[in-house]
Amino acid sequence: MWVVLALLLALSSGALSQVKLNECMDAKHHKKDPGPEGELYLQCAPWSDNACCTANTSTEAHEDNSYLYNFNWNHCGVMSAKCKSHFTQDTCFYECSPHLGPWIQKVDQTWRKERILDVPLCKEDSHGWWEDCKNDFTCKTDWHKGWDWSSGINKCPEDSKCRKWTEVYPTPKSMCEQIWSNSYLYTTHSKTSGRCMQLWFTGKNPNTQVAEYYLNNAQQHQSFTLTTLLLLALASFSVLMY
Repeated sequence: MWVVLALLLALSSGALSQVKLNECMDAKHHKKDPGPEGELYLQCAPWSDNACCTANTSTEAHEDNSYLYNFNWNHCGVMSAKCKSHFTQDTCFYECSPHLGPWIQKVDQTWRKERILDVPLCKEDSHGWWEDCKNDFTCKTDWHKGWDWSSGINKCPEDSKCRKWTEVYPTPKSMCEQIWSNSYLYTTHSKTSGRCMQLWFTGKNPNTQVAEYYLNNAQQHQSFTLTTLLLLALASFSVLMY
């Protein structure tokens, strides 16, 4: 009986892992299931072979104050082009990536039912983003909440002031982890490590391998815990029998 139970749990765990390796979030603009999108726009194009975003979403990701979220990048003066390019890439990654399963969490928000949490970013992405934005300005640390939306787009709250990027985010780590409520986790892993997710890439999507690595680790931990519990239960059952 215990063997059968263990096998059933192991099989269900394996099936769940395969789903998590290729799935879309339950969020505002995401497709229900990932698939090819041949017409993805500019910086979203790397996901064309397998995407959770549509062509329209990819186009809007490049617009200021797009209909996606009515988010105003220029809330403290005009954001520099090199800084904005990272936010465009970040939007493409969030909307298009089908390999965020290991980090998807349930949430109760009006505009989405799921979010990502602690996605491990490659060092090059975090540092490049921070370097290209370090001369820009912002008035908030966490861009997910606390804005003045009375005009329909986000504006700085009355009690805030625009400050230089490096005052708000002294390090790449602080920016990476704070700007989107811990959606990202800062790491010192390089892009060649296979242990971190890449916002920028060309050719074959390298994040497939990374997601698989983290899913396998999670599954091994789950299997170890399950085996331990089964052995404890079996030992207890044996004691009762005698």
